[in-house]
This record gives sequence, structure tokens and C-alpha cells, in this order.
Amino acid sequence: MRCPHCGCRDNHVVDTRSTGQGQAVRRRRECKECRGRFTTYEYIQERPLRVLKARGDSEDFERAKLVRSIQVACAKRPVSPSTIDAIAGNIQYTLTVEGGGEVRSSRIGEMVMEALKPLDRVAYVRFASVYRNFQDIQEFQEMIADLNLRRERSLRARDQVELPI
Repeated sequence: MRCPHCGCRDNHVVDTRSTGQGQAVRRRRECKECRGRFTTYEYIQERPLRVLKARGDSEDFERAKLVRSIQVACAKRPVSPSTIDAIAGNIQYTLTVEGGGEVRSSRIGEMVMEALKPLDRVAYVRFASVYRNFQDIQEFQEMIADLNLRRERSLRARDQVELPI
């Protein structure tokens, strides 16, 4: 590391701290030549995440675009902005951890649907209707019927009482 005061490359670290929720390391350094102090930051150089679209083209992953699509589905629903941000953050984190650098847009859509399903059924249906691109009302009705059937099974299982042996 070169000293910004005198240009000397001989320095030592005086203090090290984690910053930005662990996203960076801040180092306070002192030049051995001029005794000047300066700060450096180390960041992880992440590979950019690319989204492979259904049409075959690809584009950079944009968290803001993901958040907007979830916001549209959750419009006028009791879903807080912090919950929407948490969903987007969890999806982005999962995609980054899985690695590969490229992810299919269909994978992202499925992840959003899985996050919305237990959260708000109306938001789930809204997102699914756009994501799955229903061509007729029959497809839409089948999805609603499946959702109702799953909910009914879940309620029945929850209310089931185990009998003693």
C-alpha cells in the first residue's frame, strides 16, 4: 500500500475494524517514513450476477427491479416495505451463495412465489398471474383451486387432534 502523503510503500496497520455489516474491512495505517496516517478499505469483489431471460438474452441482476415486482404484487395488501425488502434480500443472498454467476429468471420467479405464498395469498396470486402469464381464465381458476385445496389441507391438519393410544 502506497502512502498518500509521501508515496512510500513501507507502512503498518494500526487498527482494523469491520464496517458495512461485515461487507468491508477498514484499516488505519501509518507510514514508517513520514509517520502520516491514512485509511484503506477492503471489499470482497463479488462476481456480478446475471439473469438469463426466457427469450435467451441476459442482463445484470437488479435488486431494485425485484423489489418493484414484489411491491406491485403486494400493492394495497398488509405487507410492510421492510418485509418486501427482506424477501428481496433473502433471494439475492441465496442466489449469490448458490454461485454460478448466472441464474434463470424462472428460478427468481419461483423463489418470489414461494416467499409470497405463506405471507399473503392475494399477493401470491397477483404475482403468479403475471409470472405464469395465464392465457385464459381456466388456468387462473385451476391455480386458485389448488391454492384453496392446500389451505384446506393445512387447516385440517392443524386442527386434527391426536387420540391417545
